[in-house]
Amino acid sequence: MNGILNLGYCSLRAWLRERITLFWSLFFPVFLLILLGVIFGGGDGEGYMRFHIGLVNLDRDAEHKAFAGLVEAAFAELAHRAEEYRDQLFILTRPTEGEDAEEFLLAEREALRQGQRAAVVVIPAGFSEEVFRAMHGTPGSLQAEVKVLYGHGDASSELAASIVEQVLTRLERELLIQAELYDPQQEVRVDASWVGTADGAARYIDFLLPGVILMAFLTNGLFGVPGSILYARDQRILRRYWVTPLTVRRYLIGFSLSMLGMCALQLGILWALGRWAFGAQVQLAAPAPVLYLLLSAVTFLALGFLISSVAKTANAGMAIANILNMPLLFLSGIFFPVTGLPVVLQALVYSNPVTYLVDGMRASLGVGTGQVPLWATVTVPLLWIALAAAVAGRRLQWDVDR
Repeated sequence: MNGILNLGYCSLRAWLRERITLFWSLFFPVFLLILLGVIFGGGDGEGYMRFHIGLVNLDRDAEHKAFAGLVEAAFAELAHRAEEYRDQLFILTRPTEGEDAEEFLLAEREALRQGQRAAVVVIPAGFSEEVFRAMHGTPGSLQAEVKVLYGHGDASSELAASIVEQVLTRLERELLIQAELYDPQQEVRVDASWVGTADGAARYIDFLLPGVILMAFLTNGLFGVPGSILYARDQRILRRYWVTPLTVRRYLIGFSLSMLGMCALQLGILWALGRWAFGAQVQLAAPAPVLYLLLSAVTFLALGFLISSVAKTANAGMAIANILNMPLLFLSGIFFPVTGLPVVLQALVYSNPVTYLVDGMRASLGVGTGQVPLWATVTVPLLWIALAAAVAGRRLQWDVDR
């Protein structure tokens, strides 16, 4: 056991002595967290995500217009809650007294196209009448519909639209529950549509921090693991191990411990930075987040072994890692939502193990809504681990050809 621990300790020290490894594993994630935290974390010291939302009520002349008014009031409360800006979700823009609502809507759509609005919420004419008829037992399903317009390809706009949909769904359920008419089959539908073409209060730092941590873990797996193993094999360092009582199994355990130690170091530094510099409130010590952190580290470790088994030299291993790095990062939702992508890219998104790990991690922390089933966030990474272990077990060579 002491030999395994000593091997893990020596491997970790070797990683920390490599300037390139140190930069990509520690300094780059720290730099990225600081950069994105400063730019998007908000300038008021609290770092809450706030979105500039346009709200247009076209249902003002209805007989039962109170229901549309309730929707307006809910957004107004979220926009003005706590004058010191705490818990504020939206910066709300509405038509002024006497302003034509249709003209205001046209102006808001143009502002959305230009990136001056994150989303535009439209309460259509007839909305209140539809809600009234449904709540008083008129046959048929509830047809009331609130439209949410958002910018296609704009990550901030897509995230704002998702939050608006949650607000509307919660409001509708509360109204029906109070009237003792709640039926899960009858809900106010939200029609979210793009403007433009492809041509609770959420804090951005809380959304960003888990993604940056997993990105750091991924860097270890893709670059640190094959770089260390293939370099040691090319330089015939591994051959020296095999003339000692050290076995391949014990070597793998010790090497894996060094990788987990590096992940723990990254986790501590990034969490401390997010907590003390930007006020992150995510509870990483809870059981579910710890599970996803361990699963992520093991998954990326397995991917590193998979690359090591395919590549014949250290240079080839780094080339493969560089090819995989960008798709795994940017088609996973680490930095921005990946909804609305073309079908081909969607296939890559849902075959990417990082997608499931990020989704499960954020859902467990309460800073994101799960885009995939909960069981898939564990099952898919485990399948990748099994696949990588099977391939590496058959193909990984532990010594250069004589």
